[in-house]
Amino acid sequence: MAHPADEEKGLSSLAEGYRKAAPYIGAAWSLVASVGVFAGLGYWVDQKLGHKTPWLLVVGSVLGMVGGFISFFRTVLRMGKPK
Repeated sequence: MAHPADEEKGLSSLAEGYRKAAPYIGAAWSLVASVGVFAGLGYWVDQKLGHKTPWLLVVGSVLGMVGGFISFFRTVLRMGKPK
């Protein structure tokens, strides 16, 4: 059976790991949201304009990826710099 002090230390190290990972997780979600929003917007405009081929869906997806990656890498690079 584990000693209560060991369990508390394990929990605090787990919490510390989550605290350190939080900015990276946020940056990843920002990337996913950016692609999703721009792809959805492109799809919606394609439907409204009655396009047979989903060109605006593709354009929206690419714009979302580019913008999301720029935001992601800015966040990651900012976190890597010493304070």
